[in-house]
Order: sequence, then structure tokens, then C-alpha cells
Amino acid sequence: MLAEALHTQREQLIKDEFGQNVYELIQNYTDLKSKHTIVQQTRSRFEVKSIEEGSIDTYINLERINDIQFINKFFETVNEKLPLDGIFIGCVETTRLRKVRIFNKYPWGISHIYYFLDYLLKRVFPKLSWTKKIYSLLTAGRNRVMSRAEIIGRLYSCGFEVLLEKTVGNNLYFFVKKNGKPSFDTHPSYGSLFKMRRIGKNGKVINVYKFRTMSPYSEYAQEYVYKLNKLADGGKIKNDFRVTTLGKFFRKFWLDELPMLYNLLKGDIKLVGVRPLSQHYLSLYTLEIRARRLNYKPGLVPPFYADMPKTFEEILASEKRYFDAYDKSPFLTDIKYFFKAFYNIIVKKARSK
Repeated sequence: MLAEALHTQREQLIKDEFGQNVYELIQNYTDLKSKHTIVQQTRSRFEVKSIEEGSIDTYINLERINDIQFINKFFETVNEKLPLDGIFIGCVETTRLRKVRIFNKYPWGISHIYYFLDYLLKRVFPKLSWTKKIYSLLTAGRNRVMSRAEIIGRLYSCGFEVLLEKTVGNNLYFFVKKNGKPSFDTHPSYGSLFKMRRIGKNGKVINVYKFRTMSPYSEYAQEYVYKLNKLADGGKIKNDFRVTTLGKFFRKFWLDELPMLYNLLKGDIKLVGVRPLSQHYLSLYTLEIRARRLNYKPGLVPPFYADMPKTFEEILASEKRYFDAYDKSPFLTDIKYFFKAFYNIIVKKARSK
């Protein structure tokens, strides 16, 4: 009777504090009455640490992730307490939802100024080495601005798989399950300049440098976004919400590619050659093309911009034609592809998306 009373009290507290819609959402996907379900509203991972080992299979935290200072450490602690396939439910105010809230709260003009200053302090400052201390001093790392892509990427990097996303009120609620151990990545892609792990010649992993066009931790969310949206024409992931507004501008004018000149000078890539791909994207290729790709050094200017294929199958055919031609005449093939790509980019305005 006491346990049932405590469960009823917990359910009522969720309704009173967060509303009927949040209660129903959680209740639909988990058993709030189970003794293996724990509900907290905490910013401290030490409260999670205090949970008895092996006592839970579902952990719910109703504190916004934005207000947790060391987010990944918190996620890693939750991961540690859950069994494999255990459920973690949490919430976050995303960049988009935050913008809606600010513009609904303040009059026109004031809302624009407030939003700009808020974005600058809580979104930009944490990412720049020379402003991180200012951000920490003013906010203690709380009320951080985070995109949907960043929070999903952080969850995947900490050993979780997203099962469901649902917006209720001004928060995005996520339902994830533990599918492995955290990566404990000490150098995640977070700043404006970042390196991407790509597969080079002979299967060697190389670090390709670019200016950021996606939200932080986006590389961890690639497989999830692919499963949601598949590929668009041109071989890029369709409706890729990881790309930022500024990132779209950078891609349009090739500004994001400039740091790759370092890879060119270093010898990781050559001027003309197939794109250096991530392990996940490479896994989408046929075994024949995947194996053949490993025989060649990737390039700064891919044959894609010479042939302009639309479908994924056309991309594979384009790369095969390039390999066939390169095997017969490496120097002349690269010259031909370079000038054809240059024409398409300058005259026909071919652009990356």
C-alpha cells in the first residue's frame, strides 16, 4: 500500500509540475508504477551516482538538459546505471523552441535584440576558446543554447540510441535506450574549425579539416539522420537538420573547404580524387566500389563535380568511370576532371548543399 501511494504521489507531482500532456507522454512509453523506474529532477550527476547498482531499468530526469553543467558526464553516469536496452527519458529546450519562446514573450524589436545577445552569449561563446571563461563566469554553464542535432549527437556519443522525439510545450522530450558504452570522446567536434575522421588510401583513417557547417557532435548522429531521411539527389542526406544556417552559406561558397588545403599540403589527399568518406557513409557503397576506393588517395575536387550525378547509383557509376580512366592515364584524367569540375562550379554554379 505504501509503495502504491508513493507511485500515485509521484504521478500527481509530474502532472502538477509539468502538465497532463507530459505525464501522458511518459506514461505511454514506460511504467511509472514499476519499482525499476526512477524519476528525478536534478542537475547533479551525483544524485544519479547514488542510485543502487542494478536497481533500475528506466531513468527519467525532468530537469532540462540545458541547465546541466557537464552534460556528457551526466549522460555517461546514466549509462553506467542502466542495463543494456535500459530506457533514459529527458528533455531539452532546443535552439528553435527557444527562439519561438523569446519571440512570443517580448515585443517586436526587443525580441530580436534579446535573441541575438542570448545566442551570442549562450551559443557562440561556449565554442570559442577565448570566450569560454566569460560564458562560464556569467552562466556557470547553465541555460545553454543547444540544437536538436547537438543533443542527439551527445546522446549517441554517450552510448544511447534514440527511439522517440516529441515536442511538448517548450521542450523536446527524448526517449533513448542504452545500446553500448560511451565513447568518452575527449576531443569532440565543437569549435568552428574541426577535424573529421575519414577513410583514406589503404583504409588508413585520416583527419580531414573543415570549417564547421553542422551542429557540434553531428558526426555521432549521422546514422540516425540517414535512417530518418535517407539520401537526396547528389548523394547528401535528405533534409539534414544538422546543417546550420551559417553552414549553408559556407557550403554555398566553398568556404568550409578551405582548411582542407592543409590536408592537400600534408599529402593526405590530392587535388582531384573521390571524396574522403566517413566509415558509415562508406558502408553504404557496394563491396566492389568500397574495395576499389581503398586503392586511391581521396581528393579535394571530386569527380562528382565533373559528372554531376543525381542518384546514389549514379554517384557509384561516376566514381567507377573515374577509377577506370585514372588506371589508364592518371595525370591526364585528373587534368580533364579538374577543368570539367571547374567549369561546372564557376559557369554552371554547381554548389554543395
